Amino acid sequence: MSGRLTQIVFDCGRAAPLARFWAAVIEGYAVRPYDDEEIARLAAIGFTPETDPVVMVDGPGPTLCFHEIERGRVQGRIHLDVKVVDRSADRARLIDLGASVLREADGYTVMSDPEGNHFCLVD
Repeated sequence: MSGRLTQIVFDCGRAAPLARFWAAVIEGYAVRPYDDEEIARLAAIGFTPETDPVVMVDGPGPTLCFHEIERGRVQGRIHLDVKVVDRSADRARLIDLGASVLREADGYTVMSDPEGNHFCLVD
């Protein structure tokens, strides 16, 4: 069993400006467009595309995800999301390789590699 790299996640203070920066840096990448439904969803929770706390940048390779975190929160600045078919089996396999489970959530498991770098297994 092995996983497929699906996203690279950047923890950041302001998602929208950082997403625009990286979209301009990497050829073929662009901030994911906001349709009317997504704009309405954001408005219902008090955000706009400019203040969206999670902004996606799509391109020919893995998606870049810019995710705002609280100031002072300790977490890796960049982590990988690895899509797997059987999260439970892959979690066990990675633990055998030296990884640790940090947190379980609906649809993903936050883990750390043997040196403490965070990554997520996602369904």
